[in-house]
Amino acid sequence: MKNLKQFTFVICMLIAFSAFSQTKKDKKIISDAKDAKKELLKADPGLSNYFDKAAGYVLFPNVGKGGFIIGGASGNGVVYEHGVAVGMADLKKLDIGLQAGGQAIIQVMFFETDVDLNRFKEGNFKFSAEATAVAVEKGVAVSTGYNDGVATFALPKAGLMASASVGGQKFDYNAFY
Repeated sequence: MKNLKQFTFVICMLIAFSAFSQTKKDKKIISDAKDAKKELLKADPGLSNYFDKAAGYVLFPNVGKGGFIIGGASGNGVVYEHGVAVGMADLKKLDIGLQAGGQAIIQVMFFETDVDLNRFKEGNFKFSAEATAVAVEKGVAVSTGYNDGVATFALPKAGLMASASVGGQKFDYNAFY
């Protein structure tokens, strides 16, 4: 009986520690997302229209991309619904094709309607293979529209990559509640 109590205590401590470390990781990503939003708006103030009017958006503050013929990308982000953080998302991409280099970017995906956002949250969202992100620079947001209810922007942070595709990305969503 004593061993069972000790085992139960250890399991409870592991679960508590795991939940604490996940919460700490999420808080860091949320903080990074707030900073990334400021960087995006500094690069193109016209993005404020998207942030204000979109039904929702997912902001990936640190997406790492790399490859030489075979490449991939990975990042964690925050999902916002009408400006309020409602969950976390992760992004994975694996592709083969003409590409070389490595890069760190900020990626934001805006969803035009609640239906578009719910498609993402339910896991029914996929980019077409040829989809690309619009590189953020002053004035680009004004001339960019939604495509199938989604507008995607990327802001390079470091590195150089000879590829701007976002097609084939896979996303997972986890609500806060």
